[in-house]
Amino acid sequence: MRKIVKELWPELNWIEDEELREKTTTVWEIALERSVLSAEDLQRIPFTLLCGPDLKVSFMDHKQCVVHIAKESGEKMNSFFKDELLVDMNVLLSGAILCDVGKLLEYVLDEEDNAVQGTYGKYIRHPFSGVSLAEECGIPPEVCHIIATHAGEGNMVKRSTEAYIVHHADFMTFLPFKERLKV
Repeated sequence: MRKIVKELWPELNWIEDEELREKTTTVWEIALERSVLSAEDLQRIPFTLLCGPDLKVSFMDHKQCVVHIAKESGEKMNSFFKDELLVDMNVLLSGAILCDVGKLLEYVLDEEDNAVQGTYGKYIRHPFSGVSLAEECGIPPEVCHIIATHAGEGNMVKRSTEAYIVHHADFMTFLPFKERLKV
């Protein structure tokens, strides 16, 4: 399973902290083992259920885009702001890679092999299940905070700098699909 996760997530190599990289990998391993979704499913199912079944952007297309945007944003902020607003790139990258890992428990496949929200997901949304998986694997609270606050649930608490970056990277690659002007 580790090989599958590393193939799915070459961006794991961007996490320089070896222990955090291994724990982040383990979270994805456990999520895939517990999910009805396979790595292949993640390459084909839509990244969100809120835009209808015709959405062509896959879960992994969206997730990797979020990670890449977060990485570049963190690097630019560190370059411009230096020590005034230092972004912890290891925390940022782990959080960006893990923010939607709970969707592997939230989604199930219907009889036509389409991703739908399962009973578990109706009660426990992915920010909560994602934090649970991450804590089980010893992911530090700074990263769990990103998972917990990346979605709308995070609007009720103060976010860390890294959490803001992931939140905005996630929403800037989601809202245009959900709310785009159709002309």
